[in-house]
Amino acid sequence: MTTVNLFRLGVLTSGGDAPGMNAAIRAITLKGLSAGFEIVGINAGYNGIFNLDTQILSAQSVDNIIQRGGTLLKTARCSQLREEDGPRLAAEKLTQLKLDALIIIGGDGSFRGAVKLAEFWPKPIIGIPGTIDNDINGTDQTIGFWTAIDTALDSIDKIRDTADAFERIFVVEVMGRDCGFIAMESGIACGAEQIICHELIEDEETYLAQLYNAILHAVTWRQTQSYVIVIAEHSLSISSAELAKRIADFTGVDTKSAILGYIQRGGAPVAMDRVLATQLGISAVKTVCEGKTGLMIGMKNNEMVEIPFAQTGLKNTHNQDLIKRLKHFNFDLTD
Repeated sequence: MTTVNLFRLGVLTSGGDAPGMNAAIRAITLKGLSAGFEIVGINAGYNGIFNLDTQILSAQSVDNIIQRGGTLLKTARCSQLREEDGPRLAAEKLTQLKLDALIIIGGDGSFRGAVKLAEFWPKPIIGIPGTIDNDINGTDQTIGFWTAIDTALDSIDKIRDTADAFERIFVVEVMGRDCGFIAMESGIACGAEQIICHELIEDEETYLAQLYNAILHAVTWRQTQSYVIVIAEHSLSISSAELAKRIADFTGVDTKSAILGYIQRGGAPVAMDRVLATQLGISAVKTVCEGKTGLMIGMKNNEMVEIPFAQTGLKNTHNQDLIKRLKHFNFDLTD
């Protein structure tokens, strides 16, 4: 491995928080220190660059954080970076901070910001995918995804208990922005009767008509004592509450909605996320040492990969296999 002459390595977390971000910060810090770097933690995402808000990270700083949710460095979305002169000003601030390289832990928006920043700051910038949505192209998994699945699954299992007790229908909304992975994985794992995400829907009116009829058939013939529908946010033009009301009106069965919301972004990361974050963090530092820039470090087929930021757009626009898997696991609806 060729090592370039670097001294101050910056790291920040940006966008939505994800369980495992602390594990990544820890790995970057420990690997960076072993490579002879001074590790500069930038607080509150890109906002910390503009505000020159930083902290020096030591081995003691990251001791006992691998199991903690959230992020030691805090996170935020930064409107200033999206302004016309924002990237140039951010580059000037990075120069003031005397940074020699920057590692960004975040999602699609964070990487778009990195691309803009690189136009004015020529030093190495490396990304690590940290988002519960698992919607980044080029990597099989993102930090926080597996914990979000387990959190959603635990909640849905509890909802199933009360749904079964009352013989109710429940519409459970999970996160995922514009990607159906959380709905798919948690829906399969909890034995949901239906999984709804926009990847499955070509014509909403036709889809909903099929859905209502499938539910009516199931409850009429008592195929199940309860009926759980897991839906990804923003899948339909109507809300989860409105969908529940329409199902109740159509079937005559008491139907409730539940939005899991931000609970999916918190909590101690599961082992998969801790291991993934550690591997990505170590690989990111190695990539910096090689003098590379403009790359996201991801995991593909259990191997570390380097993906140019320009190719890390939203996964659902590329992954046709996802749609096939979702259709396979839905019940009672025709393809």
